[in-house]
Amino acid sequence: MKNRMIDRRRFIRRAAGAAAGAVGFPYLVSSSALGNAGNVPASERITVGCVGVGPQGTGDMQNFLGQKDAHVVAICDVKSTRRDEVQKIVNDHYGAEGCKAYKDFRELMARDDIDVILSATCDHWHVLTALAAVKSGKDVYLEKPMGLSVEQDQTLRKAVHRYGRIFQFGTQQRSDRNFRLACELALNGRLGKLHTINVWSPGSSQGGDPAPAPVPEWLDYDMWLGPAPYKPYTKDRCSNALWWFISDYALGFIAGWGIHPVDIAIWGGGDKLAGPITVEGKGKWPTEGVCDTAMNWDVVLKYASGLTINFTGWPTREEFQKRYTNIQSHGTAFEGSDGWVHVHRGGIYASSPEILKAEFGPNDKRLVESYNHVRNLLDCVKTRGKPASHIDDSVQGDIICQISDIAIRLEEKLVWDMKKESFVDNDAANRRLTRVMRAPWTL
Repeated sequence: MKNRMIDRRRFIRRAAGAAAGAVGFPYLVSSSALGNAGNVPASERITVGCVGVGPQGTGDMQNFLGQKDAHVVAICDVKSTRRDEVQKIVNDHYGAEGCKAYKDFRELMARDDIDVILSATCDHWHVLTALAAVKSGKDVYLEKPMGLSVEQDQTLRKAVHRYGRIFQFGTQQRSDRNFRLACELALNGRLGKLHTINVWSPGSSQGGDPAPAPVPEWLDYDMWLGPAPYKPYTKDRCSNALWWFISDYALGFIAGWGIHPVDIAIWGGGDKLAGPITVEGKGKWPTEGVCDTAMNWDVVLKYASGLTINFTGWPTREEFQKRYTNIQSHGTAFEGSDGWVHVHRGGIYASSPEILKAEFGPNDKRLVESYNHVRNLLDCVKTRGKPASHIDDSVQGDIICQISDIAIRLEEKLVWDMKKESFVDNDAANRRLTRVMRAPWTL
């Protein structure tokens, strides 16, 4: 696909068009947008639109604001209070009133002067907003997890490849040296023969008042629901503390947090992750409130190569808590015949200090070296290279979370065909690979 990085002539044309209301909205082009901010020429600037600017989205947006060759020109949120607050953050940062605020992401996507979309919506909107971005010729930074079904993941992967877009998943641990080191140690035999990967993450919560309540005037509740089933508004349903744990909008932390350690397992597992996979496990479920996703889980995935992934919620298995140094509520541990390495956001540890001193040669397998996930994306937007958390690995990791959730719901031993991306001889499990969307929303 043609690189969308604009030349000077196109920049002037699009700026004039935006100022004239090319897509029906007034847009003030500030002096910083014309190339003065950060001394980066306008022709080399990457324009960014942010969809979903809650706490996570605003945090991601701040990373874009910190990059001199990026310029946030638009934000979108269904909550007017957030729109106003975050629009002011952006305008104050640039010292100009150049950031346009939208309630409907489709209006933002219609702009042809935006190069990159950051989507940090609620989970049930992730794939639809990312699809809209790639189909409109924009590159994407998508917060994790990906979809609410395997079909959604597959649809997005197909679109990213079809339209030739750059895609970065929000599994930012791939831009941390310790996680990269742990994976390279596993990939290059520094632990001996790799046989097990243990992963765990925080579990989900229960609770939430189920009583219907008036919809606040600052919320477009119908748009917030979008493709999700209609349910009467409750005061906790849209809460940033609880929507993660309601199955209409998310899979819970088995995907929302679990994708982080699972993604590192995928990164370091390499060619050991050969299918088919047998998967089985059990979960602990809420008994009250509006939340209905697994509070904890213990899943075993066995690959045809002989590798086993044990995937649990926190508190994790007692054997892991006793075995690994400085264990925290999340982590990935690679186990080999000659030792182990355990990594989380607080550090990296090994069964022997010598393992962490290992050096790599020219014939060893090396992974993408990135120290900032947004920076890595922006560099790849320019070069059209493959980012650290590219679409194919991202779908593979997200599917592990998906099939783990299905396994604990059915409490059956399932067999996953990695080539066909379906369960073998299990109609009940395969029906869970798709999810109906509320009209008019479709894939």
